[in-house]
Amino acid sequence: MNSKLLLIAGNYYPEPTGIGRYNSEMIDWLADNGFECTVISTYPYYPYWKVQPPYNKRSKRFTREVKITAGNNKIMVYRCPHYTPANPTGAKRMLFDFTFFISVIFKLISLTGKKFDYVMTVAPPLPLGVAAAFYKSISKAKFLYHIQDLQVDAAKELNMISSKMLLGILFKIESFILRKADRISTISKGIQEKAQTKTDKKIYLFPNWTNTNHFYRIKNNEALKESFGLKPYTPVILYSGAIGEKQGLENVLWVAEKFKQEQKQAQFIICGTGPYKMELEQKAAEMKLDNIRFLPLQPEEKLNEFLNTADVHLIIQKAGVANLVMPSKLGNICSVGGLVAVTAEKGSALYNTVVNNNLGLVCLPEDITELKKCFEKALATNDNTLQINARSYAEKHLCLDKIMQQYVTEVLAVNLLIPELQLSLAK
Repeated sequence: MNSKLLLIAGNYYPEPTGIGRYNSEMIDWLADNGFECTVISTYPYYPYWKVQPPYNKRSKRFTREVKITAGNNKIMVYRCPHYTPANPTGAKRMLFDFTFFISVIFKLISLTGKKFDYVMTVAPPLPLGVAAAFYKSISKAKFLYHIQDLQVDAAKELNMISSKMLLGILFKIESFILRKADRISTISKGIQEKAQTKTDKKIYLFPNWTNTNHFYRIKNNEALKESFGLKPYTPVILYSGAIGEKQGLENVLWVAEKFKQEQKQAQFIICGTGPYKMELEQKAAEMKLDNIRFLPLQPEEKLNEFLNTADVHLIIQKAGVANLVMPSKLGNICSVGGLVAVTAEKGSALYNTVVNNNLGLVCLPEDITELKKCFEKALATNDNTLQINARSYAEKHLCLDKIMQQYVTEVLAVNLLIPELQLSLAK
């Protein structure tokens, strides 16, 4: 009999980026490898912060659908109504989390007749851990808690939440969740170390992955640049991903302005969407930056080609959040053998990953002078060692099958429950 797993997630298929994509690929893999999977989730809204068609026509009620995996297995998906803010400030994000949490509780009550061996939540949103703890108390399912980023710590560092009383309540909720969880995992050593200060339980490393078959290096990218409306022989400095406050992308605008003043040749591209994009576009217009373009999210079938247009890839973070979040875009950049320029604090998980594996160039966050030097160094290099290292790192450490097999073996099967699962893995 297959093990039954319930995922309660704030983001899920068909969201194209971020946590939703990882949740979807994780559950697909589990469903294709002996698990009977069910999902309770939102209506897809990220990264647009607007429920996307065709879901927007039915997003005010509870619905269900069946997702079919590549292995022809079925996943039952329950969608819950929720408030979706167009401008996700700290307070509005909390309201989004709260409305979804209430919907999830109602859905869990309606599913009390179903029995699951595991209930899993992925944070953020934080309150879902409380919902999972509630379900555990009435069903005896084992509670798996996976941390994609430390949402409350990040909100505190970025001053998105300034109320000490509210922060205190949120940290108490987090502490409650950690006490109730049977297994805790996270995506990076930096978050692992930070989270370990909050609990005496072991925290397992469960990193994000990339599809090394789908994302690969394409040499001689001049024709690719033309196909996307770019100048074929002018270097491309690309940021592709979510556009929010924690990235600090305004610094890219200031570097673009310096390049323009010094007549240095480069095309700066900021690709993606998010709550901060309009403000960045306005700033770029005010600065009269004709060497920077803003592009929408690229479709999945074009993404490998688009990433290969870049001569330099950017991973930009503000100071203070280094060990609270881990940019998932690093995986795809490595997979295409990209040359990456990173802003990261020394000793952070991102810094250590890039430096220790010789994957790219690193400078301190929010230092425009150093960022400019980093770009110039990247554009001047003729050595492809970093690109070769990046692709090799993706193949060795970021492969979906390897990561999922390790998670099942270390987190789900060992001394937890379900002898049948351990026997199937032994085979």
